[in-house]
Amino acid sequence: MFRPFMTDIQQTLQQVFGLHDFRPHQRQIIEQLVSGGDGFVLMPTGGGKSLCYQLPALHRDGVAIVISPLISLMKDQVDALLANGVRAAMYNSNLAPVEARSVLSRLHEGELDLLYVAPERMMRPGFISSLEQMPVALIAIDEAHCVSQWGHDFRPEYAALGQLRAHFPRTPFIALTATADPQTREDIVSVLGLQDADRFITSFDRPNIRYTVLEKHQPHSQLLRFLDSRGDESGIVYALSRKRVEEIAEHLQDRGFEAAAYHAGLSAGARKDVQERFIRDDLSIVVATVAFGMGIDKPNVRFVVHYDLPRHLEGYYQETGRAGRDGLPSEALLLYGSQDVATARYHLEKGSNENQKRIESHKLNSMVGFAESLTCRRRVLLGYLGESLKEDCGNCDICINPPERFDATEAARKVLSCVYRVRQSFGIKHVVDVLRGADNERIRKFGHETLSTYGIGMEYSHAEWMSMARQLIHRGLLIQDIAAFSVLKLTPDALAVLRNEEPVELARPRIREKVSKKPTVAQSLDADDLRLFESLRSLRKRLAEDTGVPPYVIFGDAALVEMSQVRPQNEIEFLGINGVGQVKLERYGSAFLEVIVEDLAW
Repeated sequence: MFRPFMTDIQQTLQQVFGLHDFRPHQRQIIEQLVSGGDGFVLMPTGGGKSLCYQLPALHRDGVAIVISPLISLMKDQVDALLANGVRAAMYNSNLAPVEARSVLSRLHEGELDLLYVAPERMMRPGFISSLEQMPVALIAIDEAHCVSQWGHDFRPEYAALGQLRAHFPRTPFIALTATADPQTREDIVSVLGLQDADRFITSFDRPNIRYTVLEKHQPHSQLLRFLDSRGDESGIVYALSRKRVEEIAEHLQDRGFEAAAYHAGLSAGARKDVQERFIRDDLSIVVATVAFGMGIDKPNVRFVVHYDLPRHLEGYYQETGRAGRDGLPSEALLLYGSQDVATARYHLEKGSNENQKRIESHKLNSMVGFAESLTCRRRVLLGYLGESLKEDCGNCDICINPPERFDATEAARKVLSCVYRVRQSFGIKHVVDVLRGADNERIRKFGHETLSTYGIGMEYSHAEWMSMARQLIHRGLLIQDIAAFSVLKLTPDALAVLRNEEPVELARPRIREKVSKKPTVAQSLDADDLRLFESLRSLRKRLAEDTGVPPYVIFGDAALVEMSQVRPQNEIEFLGINGVGQVKLERYGSAFLEVIVEDLAW
């Protein structure tokens, strides 16, 4: 039954949470749960997801169980609820034994409105059995994308939550996430048994955030130039490694910025101090690995910088969404470098789960497509998340400084026709290979050299066709089916283009020209490539001395130049270098690959 002082959800909104109006969909979601129905909620970061289960918890008998993956997220929300007078607690591995016993005692005495639980604690048989003996108001699964193998943060312990429905058949369930592409959504619904749940999907668009991508070149200087224009505004700088985080934070401190590092290698006390100083505005900039920011409702974060390329668009969207929660103008800057992509692919290939590697590869390719896009970045981002934006946003670097555009109707028809000719069963690279008339085993295997579209695209380079194909995906004329190995498929809108009934205008690809051959190695390599070349030459000399042969017997300069430019990441790619055979791969491959990988992390 309802708590006597909570008779109306509008009253609860105002009295307990201090809010006057519901955000889009919140009232419908809350009413659905209060009446005992299930819900699936897809709402952007800062959209007010937590209220959707916190408020119903005060209008249903029993305790609401909130399953959350991050302790920092739990603490932030419990602290906020306690400040609002709501009886809330958390139950996780960070609690001392005496604290854990106290929480369980309050739970069994009916003294809690909401209990935040880590998934592994939730799934303990003894804990489930104890909950079955008491009234449970609802079960909320936050960060629900973690249950899906397609999600950007899949966690096996989350997938086990699908068993809960059998234990609590009459308890309303709600699954919530800020980032889930269409395939992930269906997986969440299936795993958690929410097929009959009402779905509430709000717009992903955060129009107050300006998206900017810069080609990474002297990133320390680029970051400083960006920050010099921000005054003392609050912001987050994300980097992928602890070492990089420490270096950037120290670099900013040396130049007078109020900055601090945050990563899992720091003590819990140090992380807590940084987080609290940032929330209190005593600290302007946090340089962090990606875990920082989840569950933190700091409204005045004015900028988010990605110093390194994120591994997927879901994470990028979620992290940039930590800026501008108050709706005021904010900025998301991404420094994009090809070495970041190579490093990401190297780590991806080290995985042993082939299916997961395929999923992660698709997500990385989509992230690269966003960074290399020549169309409105917001359209690309929202399109990936399953939302169509009919007009350019006017608030991204592409819209503000647009590239040259051209009539690409004929080129678009060639791509779409080729997708059709290969029976909509192959990925973007294969389609481009057919257009370019490539002679490789895969094309011969399927007889695609006999297609009418084979070799009809010689007027553009491989990179230019890839750019145009990505633009057609962003424009909604093609889709990549992630569940079917990312094959390209035509959309209904493609038919009018194929019939020559609809013109297509695209951005002219901005493709960096390959380095032309010069008389000396130094002239043919840029600074980063030259650094790697010198490292490889030193290795070659050591190996040559050890084996008593001239260095060129190991590898010639031409092979080292190609290694420096191509940067092979595995044995298959290393075999693709001119001058590398199977025997040299076996003798020297691991040593040279190790140097290349170390350079990528430099």
